[in-house]
Amino acid sequence: MPIESENTPRRRGIYLLPNLFTLTALFAGFYAIIAAMKGHFEIAAIAVFIGMVMDTLDGRVARLTNTQTEFGAQLDSLSDMVSFGVAPAVILYAWGLNTLGKAGWLITFVYAACVALRLARFNVQHATSDKRYFVGLPCPPAAAVIASLIWSVDQYALNMTGIYVATAILTVIVSLLMVSNIRYYSFKDVDLKNKVPFVVILLIVLFFVLISVDPALILLVSSLGFALSGLVMYAWRWQKNFFKKVTTRP
Repeated sequence: MPIESENTPRRRGIYLLPNLFTLTALFAGFYAIIAAMKGHFEIAAIAVFIGMVMDTLDGRVARLTNTQTEFGAQLDSLSDMVSFGVAPAVILYAWGLNTLGKAGWLITFVYAACVALRLARFNVQHATSDKRYFVGLPCPPAAAVIASLIWSVDQYALNMTGIYVATAILTVIVSLLMVSNIRYYSFKDVDLKNKVPFVVILLIVLFFVLISVDPALILLVSSLGFALSGLVMYAWRWQKNFFKKVTTRP
C-alpha cells in the first residue's frame, strides 16, 4: 500500500455549502426562463426572487463559515449572469416586449449586456473598491425591478401597449444605472452576529407582513426605492459639494 509523503500533492476540492446556494440560484434563473417560455410569468418572476435569496445567502454563508474562494466568486458571477441577466431579459421579451418589434429584443439585449458589463467591472474592481458601496446598481436589485413589475402587471391584468412601452423605457434606465458610477449602499458592513435594537426585528416582521398582503406590489416599491436611493444620494452629494464650492469662493 503506497504511503503519501509530505510532497505528494493533495487533491483539490470545493466547498459544498456556499456553492450549493449558488447552484440553487442558477437553477432558479434557468427555471424562470423555462416558465417564461411557457407563458407562466408570475412563476418566472417568483423564481427570479428565489434566485436573489439564494444569491444573498451564498455570500453570507461563505463569509460566516470562512469558505470564500476564487472558484466560488467566479461561479457566483456566472450564476448572476443567468439568473439576473439572461432570465429577466427572456422574461421581458416573452412577456410583452416582443410586441414592440425590433426595438423589443434590442432593449432586452441592452439589459443583458449591461448586466455582463456590470459583473465584469465588479470582478475587476472588487479587491480595491469600498466594500460599503456598490458602483452602479447591482444586477439582483435591477432584476427585482423587472420581475416585480412584470408580476404586478400580470397580477392586475394591465397588459397593454402603453405598459409595454413604459416597461421598455424603465428597462433602459435600469440598464444605464447598472453601468453608471452612482454608488449604492451594499449592506455588507451589517454584522449578523452582533446584537441589534429591538425595533429592527419589528421592522423586519412588518416588512414580511406587508409582503404577505401584496407581494408583487411591495417588492416593486422596495426594488424601485433601492434603485432610486443611489440617485437621491448622488443628488444630495452633488448639492452639498456645489454649495461648499459656492461658499468657499473668495
